[in-house]
Amino acid sequence: MSGLLPGHDLSDITVTDRLPPVTAVLRERLLAGPRTTAAHRAMLTRVPAMRMVETGGRAAADPLPESLSVVAWNLERGLFPEASAARLSEHAPQIVLLSEMDNGMARTGQRHTAAAMAEALGMSYAYGVEFHEMDLGGPTERRFCEDDFNALGWHGNAILSKAPFSRVTLIRLDDHGHWYAEEAGADPQQPRLGGRMALAAVIETQGGPLCVVSTHLESNAGSDHRARQMRVLLDGIDRFAPDLPVLIGGDLNTGNHVPPEFDWRKEALFPLAEARGYSWAPNAEGPTTRPSLITPHPDRKMKLDWFASRGLTALGQEILPSISPDGTPLSDHDAVWCRVRRTGPAPAEKGQEASDT
Repeated sequence: MSGLLPGHDLSDITVTDRLPPVTAVLRERLLAGPRTTAAHRAMLTRVPAMRMVETGGRAAADPLPESLSVVAWNLERGLFPEASAARLSEHAPQIVLLSEMDNGMARTGQRHTAAAMAEALGMSYAYGVEFHEMDLGGPTERRFCEDDFNALGWHGNAILSKAPFSRVTLIRLDDHGHWYAEEAGADPQQPRLGGRMALAAVIETQGGPLCVVSTHLESNAGSDHRARQMRVLLDGIDRFAPDLPVLIGGDLNTGNHVPPEFDWRKEALFPLAEARGYSWAPNAEGPTTRPSLITPHPDRKMKLDWFASRGLTALGQEILPSISPDGTPLSDHDAVWCRVRRTGPAPAEKGQEASDT
């Protein structure tokens, strides 16, 4: 089985300090080639960055506290990384789970938006590619482009941390070309190579190691499709961190393409995760979408963004409006915040045996 397919061997994923770009020759082949699922899978194997995680930034060497402040936020490309970082300062997160982060895209000034946000927060980062954007983006994004080209064309997920990463990996959730292949219903105005994915990292805390996951499930699909992606994600986590507490955060797109009510409560992924030992307790009630500069007139208010936890106790939860002090919308998603700690007693320190006295 290819290392890009769901169920792939996670040892196929390599870590780098800079993702290699798509070459000019490969890009020409990509633009000229047939838009089929088979062609998409073949092209994925030719783009090394699809099997890599980029790490950088800076973090203190000390482990994180046992009680953790965590934010998950779909930043809708990352137009304002510094202002977005400032928006989080009130909650002083030790971990930030990000989705829809550009790197080398004209619409966001060719910036590495996750790296810029990590710099502003004084954190380390891990970044992985969801899509290679083959054009400048959707129609409402093009007014932000000062260039008529993308320097890199990466769009993906990130994990920011106040402590270094012990291990990181990337888990691909599909490879059929949902945004590339005509047979998969791809949007011709936004051609993309890649597919939905998750980043997972192990981080040391004072209570022991913790696995955190930043993910983004498919928007242009129904409940059954997202449930399949969730199953692939949970299987990947079990291979990567089978015995660790886990906190998953991200845009699960719950309710999208589930007419007529577009109700998140009809999503099959919720009972699926519960049956695998996950809890939805870290989530506050209420919708998580709003009008933004890129998405100015959403049709409906939706609850898309979630935490799912295993082996953790929720101590608090909140939805953080994604509005800067001057009233600028930073994203079409509000951020979700939680405070969690490891369930049960912390493990004994290395070199010390547990005692009954």
